[in-house]
Formats: sequence, C-alpha cells, structure tokens
Amino acid sequence: MASGQAEHDSSTTQAAAAQAQSRDGAAAPRLPPPESAPGEDDGLGVRFGVAAAVTREVARPFARKSGDPLYRPLKVFTSDPAASRMEAAVAQINVPYEPLAPGPVGSFFKVSSDDPQQNVRYGAADLNDSCVLMAGGYAPSPSEPRFHQQMVYAVCSSVYAVFRGALGRHVAWGFRRADDPARLELRPFAFKGANAWYDKEEGALCFGYDVAPLRSVGKRTLPGGYVFTCLSHDIIAHEVTHALLDGLRAHFSSPTGPDVAAFHEGFADMVAIFQRLSYRELVKTALRKARGRLDQAPLLTDLAHQLGHALELEAALRSALSKEPPDGYDPDAEPHQLGQVLLCAVFEAYLVVFGRKAAPFLRLASNGTGICPPGDLPADLVDLLAHAASALAGHFQSLVIRAIDYCPPVNVTFGEFLRALVTADYDLVPDDPWGYREALIDAFARRDIYPRHVPTLAEDALLWRPPRRAMPPLAGLAAAHLMFDGDVAAGASPAELTRQARALGEFATRSQHLHEFGLVSQGEAAALGGTADLPMVESVRSARRAGPDGQIACDLVAEITQRVTIRPTPGEPGYTLVGGATVILDPKGEIRYLISKSAAGSERLQRRRDFMQSAQGRQFWQVDGAAYAEKTSLYAALHLPAGTPAVMGAAT
Repeated sequence: MASGQAEHDSSTTQAAAAQAQSRDGAAAPRLPPPESAPGEDDGLGVRFGVAAAVTREVARPFARKSGDPLYRPLKVFTSDPAASRMEAAVAQINVPYEPLAPGPVGSFFKVSSDDPQQNVRYGAADLNDSCVLMAGGYAPSPSEPRFHQQMVYAVCSSVYAVFRGALGRHVAWGFRRADDPARLELRPFAFKGANAWYDKEEGALCFGYDVAPLRSVGKRTLPGGYVFTCLSHDIIAHEVTHALLDGLRAHFSSPTGPDVAAFHEGFADMVAIFQRLSYRELVKTALRKARGRLDQAPLLTDLAHQLGHALELEAALRSALSKEPPDGYDPDAEPHQLGQVLLCAVFEAYLVVFGRKAAPFLRLASNGTGICPPGDLPADLVDLLAHAASALAGHFQSLVIRAIDYCPPVNVTFGEFLRALVTADYDLVPDDPWGYREALIDAFARRDIYPRHVPTLAEDALLWRPPRRAMPPLAGLAAAHLMFDGDVAAGASPAELTRQARALGEFATRSQHLHEFGLVSQGEAAALGGTADLPMVESVRSARRAGPDGQIACDLVAEITQRVTIRPTPGEPGYTLVGGATVILDPKGEIRYLISKSAAGSERLQRRRDFMQSAQGRQFWQVDGAAYAEKTSLYAALHLPAGTPAVMGAAT
C-alpha cells in the first residue's frame, strides 16, 4: 500500500493518483433491468437458502447534527496499570461521539457494572455527568470501578471505528443472543480469574480479575493485589477483535483446520498491536528511548506486560518480534504459538516498510550515514519518526482488516490470508512504491508460509482471480439496481438484502455455476459418501473504501456456503465439511473475484480427517456416537487450556 504516491513521486499529484487508482472513476454503462425480480421460481428453499444473518440488525452510529460534538474525549491506559506514566501510560483518546446512558450504554456496546464474584453491582459510569465531561472522563485508576467501565467502552469503541473505516460499512455482530442483537455486552468484572474471552452464546466480552502472586511480579503491581484484565489495553482490543471477526466470518469460529484457531489469535493480536501504535505520544516515548529503533522498543512490541508477569511468565504474554531465525509454520503447533508466527510475519513486514520510510530522515540527521551520533535523538527527528510509525501502523491495521473481505468463507489458511493481503492492497492501491506487498511475501516465506495452488510467489500469481469461465454480470446486483437504506455504509433494508441474497443464490446454484462457487450436487456428495445441504447465502455487504491518495473503491461482498455430511464407515467416524465462496462484485454486477473452496475432493477430505485426529484437532473435536462433534466453542477452547489459566488464550 502506498502511503501517498505524491510523496514518493513529485511528478504525480495526489489528485491524479487518486483518479488513476479509483475503480469507479469511469461511468458505468447503463445496464438493463434484472431479467426478473426474485420470486417463487428462483429456487429459494429448493436450490438454496438465505441465512438469518443476511438480515441481522446492524446498529447505526449516532446521526450527528450541526453543533453536535465530533468526539468524546476519554482517558485510557495505553498498556496497563503497571506501566509508568512517564512513558505515556495514560492517553486521552477521542471516541466518536454518541449520546450515552449510564453504564455506559451506546449504539454498539452496553457495559455491565455487575460483579458476580463479589455479589455487588457497582455504580454505573455516567459519562454525561458534567464534572466527568469537564475532566475528560474518569481518572485512570484500578480502584475506581467506573473507570474500568470507561476503559472497556473507550477501547472497544475505538477498535470498532477502525473496522468501520477500513471496511467502509457498519459491522454486524455474530453472537447468538437474540435479545438486543445490535449491542455487544462488556463485562469488566465477569469472574475471578486471570483470563478474558468472547462469549458467542451470550454476546459478551467477559473480563476476569485475580490476585497477583505473593512474590514480586514487576513494577507497580502489588504482590497479592488485584490484577484486572479489563485494564489491559491489549486484552480489550484483542477480545473485541474476536467478536468483530465472528461477525464478519461466522464459519471462522469453527476450528476445521490447523490454521483456523491460530488465525483468530494472530489476527486479534495484529489489531491490538497496531492499535497501540496509534498513540503518538507513546510511540514518541518509545522511539526516544530506543533511539529510533522500533525493533528495540518493547513498549510497542510486547502484548499484555502486567498480566504476563502476574502469570509468572517473567515476560509479556506475547511479542510481535521474532527471534532469529524466526519460528516457521508448524501445523501441529499449539494455536497461540502458531498465531504468533502469523503476527510476527505481518509485523516484520511493517518493520521493513518503516525502515524504508525512516531512512531519509535518518540520513538527513546523520550527514548521510544513516547512523545517528551517540546521545538523544533530536526532538524533531523523533516527531518525524513517530508520525511515520503511527501512520504506517494505521495503514497496516486497515490492510489486515480489509483482507478479511478477500478470504474464503470457510477453513482459512495462513497462505490464503497472504493472498487476501496482497489482493486487498493491490485492489485499493495498484501502485506500491514502498513495497508493502513485497515485504509481506518475504516475511511469510521466511516462516515457510506458502499458499497452495500458485505457480510462483510473484505478486500477480498471488492475486485472487475472477471466475475461470466467463459469466454474465448479475444485473440484479449492479449498483444501478441496489437500494440502500440511507447511507451506503448502513447497508440495505431487510427486504432489499433478501432480494440481493436471492439474486446471488439463484445465479450461483445454476448447474453450470456450481463448481465455480465451490458447491456440489447431491450426486457428487453421494460419490464422496455423504449428503449435501442446500447452499446458503450467508451475507451480502457493501464495501466503500478510500485509499491513502483519496482513491475510492466500491464493491459488493457476499458469501455462499454449503455443508456436506460424510457418513461414518467401519472404523471411521462421520464428519462434516463446509465449502463455498466469497464473491466480490463491482458496481456493474460483474464478478471481480470468486474465492472458492469446495467441500469436494479427496485431498480436502483427507486433510479434514487428519486434523481431527491430530493433537491440536483433539483439543476441539471428539467422537460422539458415530460422528465427530465439537467439544466446546472455539473461544472457550482457546481461552481455557487444560488445567491452566490463560489470558487472551495464552497457554501458560
């Protein structure tokens, strides 16, 4: 991703770069109306179904009027209570303004003040209180329960805003609780224990607290005192990312392969680490201490310091930095260890690009050598480096989030995520003067992470492709025929979303299109020794994205999946596979990318069986009667390793 072509090549203005790289700059030809509106003969209920998630309620942000505030300033810990305030441990962040009820309770989140362990309900945080407003929120303190409530609300709101900006739409939750489906519940005092998790069934982020060991466990942590997971910025960002990812890709919560659980962990860590890097004063402090070396700034690269020490790990829970040589991809690794491999790969690419962007400043400050003289770096140089580091972190954070739209809908692998990253970046910024994509490819290759079914590691070989066979445009999904419920980011009405889903389902389940969409017929399923459910349209979402040069890209992103049940055979339990495709359509209704993964094929069947029989697979799957069944939810399995406490799913 370019951070601005104009800054790299002075002969190209930013406006010219924006127009050249926008995909909706040319007027689309007028399309004929759809052949017919979806009706009784479109195959609904016979050839395909429409999942309830298609029309799930999505909260809308506060509709700001003239004179309303832009932001609500609130104080947070940038790391946790054990960090030094002389190292920018506290920041005042601007949360998008919305009216709040005590709790706080807003459009997307509702915070609970209940502490079941103590059998008490604390006073709800009232962020509209005049004194609180004047002070910029409650003062950061582990002993003030209302600050705990403020902390989880502020960090979760900030991360949600990042997702909304990266994807160009509001994000629906994926939890199963039917009551109040537009709000995720935040429970800062959910239980006693050094742990935190996303509860998909109850639609809640549950944060625990526990007593620190009686011996010294690091600075500013009282031996035998309380340690709260809801006061760790990294843990909050990590857990809300689990919930957001669940809303974007429901099937990623089913551990169908060795990479799925690890991807959840690695992705959540990426978002958390880049969110930390958005705090400019913290970045300046860390770079000043490290003399401009990001790779020597643990303030920025380590996750959850206090809780790592409280769990007697003698270090932070995880780090974004790799040792040398880096740990390679190992499908048998424990999910958190494997997720860290993914985190380190992406962060290494970030460091490489930061080095390229920092090099001109360092040369200017060192008379061309690139090596600054001993002593403190000049304040202006630190400011420039901090600005570059924070802006670049924002680019990478946005990129990894946008890449979710380019992942297959089921059983994601690290190699497929690399292809999603490369395609998502190329799609928005075809020009790549700083070599973002090259850095990502190199970092993944250093860890033996390779996509399947590609001839080389060249960028063009890694890009996802349009359908292999020519397909007509889906006229009913062309922009000229889409009806949005006000703002494009808010999506369409339930009736319109259902119409769009039916148009896609009818098209995808035509006999000549099944294989392209990763779907199988009943005859093909029978040949595999199983039965196939009706394909289900899982989602239809708009995506409106703006690149760093101001370029605009508008698409429709949809998922269609199909479950295939393999019957048990003598000595072999039955099991299920899910296939399908992610479909990305342009404003003319043409399919730009069809990212499919079929349930058919002996290779995938064998990989599925091998995983469920592996040590990692047995953490999630067990034989129940004559078939494999999940032991428990992915989130519970990740955050409750056998017999040991964990935070952010970190096995201790």
